[in-house]
Amino acid sequence: MTVAVWDAVRRRPGRFVLSAWPLRCWAFLLSGTVVGYAVLVLFAVLVFAGLALSVVGVGLVVLTAAAVLGIPVAALERRRLRLVEPEPLPDPHAPLPGAGALPWLRTRLRERATWRELAYTLALGVVFTTTGIGFTALLGLSAILTATPVIVWALAPDTVMLVPGRAVSGPLEALAGSAAGLLGLLVSAYAGGLLAGTHVWVARSLLSAREEDLSSRVIELTRSRARLVDAFEAERRRIERDLHDGAQQQLVALTMTLGLAELELRGQDSPAAPLVSRARGEARQALDQLRSLVRGIHPQVLTDHGLPAAVAELALRNPIPVTVDMDLPHRLPPAVETTAYFTVTEALTNASKHSGADEVTVVGRLRDGKLVLLVTDDGHGGADPAAGAGLQGLADRVAILRGRLIVTSPAGGPTQLRVEVPCSA
Repeated sequence: MTVAVWDAVRRRPGRFVLSAWPLRCWAFLLSGTVVGYAVLVLFAVLVFAGLALSVVGVGLVVLTAAAVLGIPVAALERRRLRLVEPEPLPDPHAPLPGAGALPWLRTRLRERATWRELAYTLALGVVFTTTGIGFTALLGLSAILTATPVIVWALAPDTVMLVPGRAVSGPLEALAGSAAGLLGLLVSAYAGGLLAGTHVWVARSLLSAREEDLSSRVIELTRSRARLVDAFEAERRRIERDLHDGAQQQLVALTMTLGLAELELRGQDSPAAPLVSRARGEARQALDQLRSLVRGIHPQVLTDHGLPAAVAELALRNPIPVTVDMDLPHRLPPAVETTAYFTVTEALTNASKHSGADEVTVVGRLRDGKLVLLVTDDGHGGADPAAGAGLQGLADRVAILRGRLIVTSPAGGPTQLRVEVPCSA
């Protein structure tokens, strides 16, 4: 672990005194002493008040406040550390699952980072405040001794004593005190660098994000993305249902009405007859387009009959012959079925447009709690999964479900797309 102030002392010890580092270290240590003392007093008040009020039930709330006191203190310390540490410390806390005080409290109390921040708060209030007071005394005494000639001149001779019982008779005699003060400032410069570096090292050990914090954040992000996918799929199903039960049925009724009108006008010399026939054709075209749109949003057959039936329907509409072999013992979770369906859709579309294949095979099995899906075509191969956004988007979608998508496409073929998706929650 590299500490910037220690590096500055080690690389250029002579120039360290003449740089801005001593002033930055002094500002950091003096402000830390003030903050640490205030935090120690506040923590002691919360603990004693919580213990005193525990008999009436309010004490638990106060003790909980003491337990999470390290969170705002750590946030302040991460800002204050920038005085002596250029590299910022990232926040180790996971994103909140929801709004409100109770979700925030439950999440934070379960995190190890919260308790490390509380440990740092106690170290700041006890250890670093104590060392800070001692350093403040050294720095203050050194500054006063350095200014002894000025003090003697301002207060008049024989009024200042460097040694008990012996007054300084003039500014020249006070130069010895100035020499001692300069030596003290020199010691304070290096001592301040040492103490500030130690403080930074402890802060980075306790306040930085650790591997378990990052792992928990990744898990929570994955879960939140999965929840978003579920919500998105639910919305897709709602839109599909509204279109199927609303606009599609109205278009069917309109087509039938126009057909009846066309029958009524057949054989009559009416200028409206070709217009009605044309309107009926356009209504049929709009109905076909709407049905295609509904299938693209979320096919009704997938909701009603499951993945094998939906893939079989895809195969019937595909311009290239497709052999389907789906052996699934039961229905899969909706998110898995939807992801698998659109993966097959994208694979069949790519095979029809780009592969030059004569046949496509779709095989689906359930193995060890995973859906294993293989889509193979006998085309010329050479497909690059990174070249198009379609397969990359599907790969991201599969990854959200903790699955993986593998494309194998050597030159000359065949091209095989393999999807593995866990079916457990």
